[in-house]
Amino acid sequence: MPSIRNAIEYLSRKATTEFERRHPLISRVLETDGLDLFTEYYGGLTNVSRAGQQAMRELINVALRRIDCDTSGIPVKFYPFTRSSIKDAPTTVVIDPALSAGRPVIAGTGLATQIIAERYKLGESIRDLAYDYERPNAEIEEAIRCEFTAIAA
Repeated sequence: MPSIRNAIEYLSRKATTEFERRHPLISRVLETDGLDLFTEYYGGLTNVSRAGQQAMRELINVALRRIDCDTSGIPVKFYPFTRSSIKDAPTTVVIDPALSAGRPVIAGTGLATQIIAERYKLGESIRDLAYDYERPNAEIEEAIRCEFTAIAA
């Protein structure tokens, strides 16, 4: 909520019409990375939640491509980063409130990454887990990486 309040305050200050002042969130196209709100100003991407900081478009676009929205623009799925390198990061793991109560799962399945990681921590091999769940080794590795990244954070 603080990010949204900051965005409303910033957009209201920058408004050029009475409509924009009264309705700052619907008078512009807004995007989110899940934390802050962004909009286009003068050809650049501006973080309106942080008093107009200019955002690094390339990095933000990478993050925004990992969010699926419904037809009305509401975010419905998020593909978390499972590696420190964001360039060409796989979208094997998805967070979808409609699957597994919003816990991370392997995309296209309801298979929770937490369950896979727990079995791996107990000593089961990636190959055995891939066989049990009938998934490629790479998907099992990403599921484990997702959980270990979450623990480290």
